[in-house]
Amino acid sequence: MSSFTEENYLKIIYNLSAWQEGEVSTNALAEQTQTRAASVTDMLRKLADKNLIHYKKYQGVRLTPEGERVALQVIRKHRLWEVFLVDKLGFGWDEVHPLAEELEHINSEKLIQKLDAFLGHPSADPHGDPIPDPAGRMPHPEHCRLTEVVPGQAVVLVGVTEHSAPFLQFLDRTGLTLGCRLEVVEVNAFDGSVQVGISGNAPQFVSQAVARNLLVS
Repeated sequence: MSSFTEENYLKIIYNLSAWQEGEVSTNALAEQTQTRAASVTDMLRKLADKNLIHYKKYQGVRLTPEGERVALQVIRKHRLWEVFLVDKLGFGWDEVHPLAEELEHINSEKLIQKLDAFLGHPSADPHGDPIPDPAGRMPHPEHCRLTEVVPGQAVVLVGVTEHSAPFLQFLDRTGLTLGCRLEVVEVNAFDGSVQVGISGNAPQFVSQAVARNLLVS
């Protein structure tokens, strides 16, 4: 059985791997965990000893099949708990991430099976992230970042890659909610900001930093 910290590292490695080619760097892990590089290296050695990752100093890290299985199990629990907190307890999507970070480490397969059934076997969490199935298969829906959309194209907001409360609260204030229709009007050549019409309303600019964290299809 992996510790909470080990599970968190495996989950972070999986998530970083999903958005880049090749191995995950120690520096990227240190930034994500807000931990000193030396402490990250110590944890990576422990995970490698347990055959949960492939790790060579200065060459980055990738998950073994067993490490990926554990990571997907944690991610599945996290996202199911987020659905429960939003749909059944009335939390906002900006409130649930830290709560799910605690709940994801409950080690009861029976509980998670019952939770999944109680929720009606959801395919995505409140942020649009796909939920792995009980066998650990992760769906890979077709989508791209808003920064990749060309002017004149209409898309639907289906997910976000940033889950911090300030970011999600900004989206709520701006009307950028999952399922809303976006029409890209202009991409500013100077700063990369994107002018979009949101659900038929007057166009407004969103920064490049916001746009690259919005997933559309």
